Amino acid sequence: MKKIGLVFPGQGSQYVGMGKELYELSPLVRESFEKADRILGFGLTKIVFEGPEETLKATQFTQPAIFTLSVALFNLLKSKNIFETSILICAGHSLGEYSALCCAAVFTFEDGLKLVKSRGEFIQKASEANPGTMAAIIGLERQKVQEICQTVKNTGVCEAVNFNSPGQIVIAGSSGAVAKAVELAQGSGAMKAVVLNVSGPFHSSLMAKASEMMREELKKYKFHQAEFPIVTNCDGHVTTDANAMPAKLVKQINSAVLWEDSVKRMIEDGVETFVEIGPQRVLSGLIRRIVKSKKILNVEDQKSLDKTLEELKS
Repeated sequence: MKKIGLVFPGQGSQYVGMGKELYELSPLVRESFEKADRILGFGLTKIVFEGPEETLKATQFTQPAIFTLSVALFNLLKSKNIFETSILICAGHSLGEYSALCCAAVFTFEDGLKLVKSRGEFIQKASEANPGTMAAIIGLERQKVQEICQTVKNTGVCEAVNFNSPGQIVIAGSSGAVAKAVELAQGSGAMKAVVLNVSGPFHSSLMAKASEMMREELKKYKFHQAEFPIVTNCDGHVTTDANAMPAKLVKQINSAVLWEDSVKRMIEDGVETFVEIGPQRVLSGLIRRIVKSKKILNVEDQKSLDKTLEELKS
């Protein structure tokens, strides 16, 4: 049996109109968006399909939007009976981990949507209490970026928080320390080192307040054994254990996203084909930088759905 790695994108992949074509063509996708509107109590569908972009970019709308579309697309793919002769393993990048957990039946769509909404609110509160920023460092090794973060620590918090692919690392922390780290990275030969347009120092220790709020929130929800294994962000380990999930989701908020490690773990586990489920192909690009030899597909519209179905049947 072929082993398929399902990957789910995080914040930053959104765009106005994402999923609209399949919403109009598929009752399954339409049902997910209509259900999300009811659960959230506002018109998420209208924001996703009509924008404006500035509204969709706001964390409290972006996160439920990407989660809703990703889960809807997975359900559509699953309805084609394409996975019946495959072994699945999954991972999601940051917010995408919630999509992965929902698709693996760890919690319901309704609970996942509520959790994602709460997570966005908690991260926003933590960002207001401990302001900061993030920066992308391209072209330096992991160890060098970590050394730079260590060098500027007397200026403020500065940590490597996204290990996306070889030579693509994101740092986060207090604005002054991150700006200083960007200067040092540029001086150390980085191909690119640039401060990102984000509203907070996500995944850094400055998010500790959000982690604590999430710990309390997660106690209200029921978790189930995963129907297929999940590689988790905070440690790059494989699990199906319901009892382990809440602690990992708490840690995820103020710990680095080990995306490169997670993809390598999936490959070690025998994955030959990756399928990115959700808007754009950000993760597909990262996976190509990590490994050249695997098939990488995606599902976000009718054309990509048809291609993926055709490839998976062959």
